[in-house]
Amino acid sequence: MDDFYRENILDHYRNPRNAGTLEDATHTHEENNPLCGDVIRIDLHVNDDNVINEVAFKGRGCAISQASASMLMEMIQGKTLDEAKAIGKEEILEALGIEIGPTRLKCALLSLKVLKAGAYGLSESEWNKDDDW
Repeated sequence: MDDFYRENILDHYRNPRNAGTLEDATHTHEENNPLCGDVIRIDLHVNDDNVINEVAFKGRGCAISQASASMLMEMIQGKTLDEAKAIGKEEILEALGIEIGPTRLKCALLSLKVLKAGAYGLSESEWNKDDDW
């Protein structure tokens, strides 16, 4: 079963979904993981009904960080901002499907950090106090 998830991670890394930027983004945020140099930028377009109708991400880094960003974009498109905000680290780790060690956890969760910090204006101290970001 781990082989399936590894192949899925590599597929998202090699063929990222929703890669790029949005010219008409209503929310944009970029963060990096200073421990390894991974970078992710997320652009969202939220319509008048508070629904995320367009998503894009751009980044560089390891397969785990880029695949999790691609997977997160698929998870949030079509959801309201509140539904997207409810996504926690468990959903990201479940989507990846493999055990992530402590040193790779920041890589796996970087896109979630960018989403929460950018779309909701959370400061670093706010998302750091709750490990569910």
